Amino acid sequence: MTYLLDSHTFIWSVIDPVKLPTNVSDILEDPHQSIFISSISFWEIALKYALGKLQLNGVEPIEFPSLAKEVGFDILPLDSAEASTYHLLQADWHRDPFDRMLIWQAIQQKMVFISADKNVAKYQSVGLTVLW
Repeated sequence: MTYLLDSHTFIWSVIDPVKLPTNVSDILEDPHQSIFISSISFWEIALKYALGKLQLNGVEPIEFPSLAKEVGFDILPLDSAEASTYHLLQADWHRDPFDRMLIWQAIQQKMVFISADKNVAKYQSVGLTVLW
């Protein structure tokens, strides 16, 4: 199966894994699973860190791409087709544009989205598969 991590899921997986439920930890530790982090997540982390809205326990945003690779996660770039069709995700259940783009990428790439965000589940009606 192929999974896309929400930004908070990725952060917790590398700096505070006790926040993850067992089923999520099991998936992330399974070498037979394909786990992706979107380049959008790196942008979100850097922006929110710069604005003082995100504490990273001594880890700098620039370290996250390397941390992702160290634990075996793949990087999902933002594809021009996904970016240019973002407006088709008309469901406005989530106000955060980063999360909405991650949701759109997961739908377009047919990935399971791993997120603790309760608002994300609402997007199941438009094709998102969510796990937590």
